[in-house]
Amino acid sequence: MVATFLPPFTEPGALLPQLRERGYAVLTPAAVQTLCALEAGALDALKPAWEDLQPDRYLKDGGSYRKRRHSCFVSDHGRLTQAPHRAHWQSVEYNALHGGMRRWFEPVQADTVAQPAWGKLLQGLAEVCTALKGPQPWFVEAHQFRIDTADGIGRPTPEGAHRDGVDLVAVLLVGRHGISGGETRVFDANGPDGQRFTLTEPWTLMLLDDARVIHESTPIRPMGDYGYRDTLVLTYRAGSFQGDE
Repeated sequence: MVATFLPPFTEPGALLPQLRERGYAVLTPAAVQTLCALEAGALDALKPAWEDLQPDRYLKDGGSYRKRRHSCFVSDHGRLTQAPHRAHWQSVEYNALHGGMRRWFEPVQADTVAQPAWGKLLQGLAEVCTALKGPQPWFVEAHQFRIDTADGIGRPTPEGAHRDGVDLVAVLLVGRHGISGGETRVFDANGPDGQRFTLTEPWTLMLLDDARVIHESTPIRPMGDYGYRDTLVLTYRAGSFQGDE
């Protein structure tokens, strides 16, 4: 049996020092509620949306294990607005497998965006960015993912260990069902320091300073006939969305 390593949780009051010192931090669901001024259970109102994600038709490994939706937002000094629907783009420098092409995914559903928890979550994390990097507009990309075992194995990060080309990456575990694997690995981008752990509790949050660390998640395998892992990935970037420079 493969050992599961628990995340190195950070208290909300120590979040900024942890990010500045190590380049990453992991918060419990209760800490996420505190950080984003959410009521207990508020994020659960978002969960049904993961039952209606659409196949990712851009996977270059030929797999059919990933479903997703994608939308963009701008957080500007406390005001969150949704940007017109746009393609997701990364350079090959940050995504050697899928970089260099514009990938059009179905948008996050309107009733999901309308949930109060959605706005509070995105704005709460924008405030973390501002505390780290200074007040400015933040260009946010929201990715809903379901990685399943329809192919026998599912790959959360088929591109391998990587950076995303943004300022801050937030990975929230929405749920995992009937799987093994899916271990998170975070490495210092400029040294040997690394950490491995598994996110297991819904709404656990991992925050990454994208300039400081690289990250990946190991493949998932079914414990029975079928399993899946749901995540919400939010990226925050100063200046513009990727591809708009």
